[in-house]
Amino acid sequence: MKFISWNVNGLRACLKKGFLDFYQQEKPDFLCLQETKMSQGQAELELDGALEFWNSAEKKGYSGTAIFTPHAPLDTAYGMDREPHDHEGRLITLEYEAFYLVCCYTPNSQNGLARLDYRMEWEDELRDYLLSLDRTKPVIYYGDLNVAHQEIDLKNPKTNRNGFTDQEREKMTVLLSSGFTDSFRHLHPDAEGAYSWWSYRFHAREKNAGWRIDYFIVSDRLKDKIVRAEILSQVEGSDHCPVLLELEV
Repeated sequence: MKFISWNVNGLRACLKKGFLDFYQQEKPDFLCLQETKMSQGQAELELDGALEFWNSAEKKGYSGTAIFTPHAPLDTAYGMDREPHDHEGRLITLEYEAFYLVCCYTPNSQNGLARLDYRMEWEDELRDYLLSLDRTKPVIYYGDLNVAHQEIDLKNPKTNRNGFTDQEREKMTVLLSSGFTDSFRHLHPDAEGAYSWWSYRFHAREKNAGWRIDYFIVSDRLKDKIVRAEILSQVEGSDHCPVLLELEV
């Protein structure tokens, strides 16, 4: 199965920059979006009859996630049913016979780390949620997780803090040590210059001065089923590029 995740930084804007052409070219089993900044029905989407699952923020034009797939799930969940985490449209879970699929847009710690305490609370609650799912069946967890885990995952580790604090990185380490695998690093442990987000400032994308903050993370018992894990850096339309996972499930 082919899974693609993409922070589109506003789906309505991305639709004007080749989004549908990309979808038709790739034809993934699951296309999972973050930062949609819209609600279902606010734009025309021609997706060949794919099922649509949306979790939009209560605040208009902010955050939001969506999944497009031809595969009908056994069950769906929006958010993690825990306060105060379910108001910004950041989580969708689809249940299938062989796995749970969890689309996530992790809160940013913001300038000056104003939201770091909330981010730490989110990480702990989200990890508990993923582990509760994993006790039943394997989990495929993916999205814009707003952290570069290791120094190899961003161009300038010495001069950046937001998204590269010790606290944010440690939460990723704890998650991975809890029975999960970073699919890209599993196949490409030493790949450098592999980034999924670039600032719009200072010609960052042109210079490939970026960050790898978009992930596919799978339960450890799925890691031997990973066929491909790629960063589609040639695809434009957002300040993020899509990331891809092919998995034998």
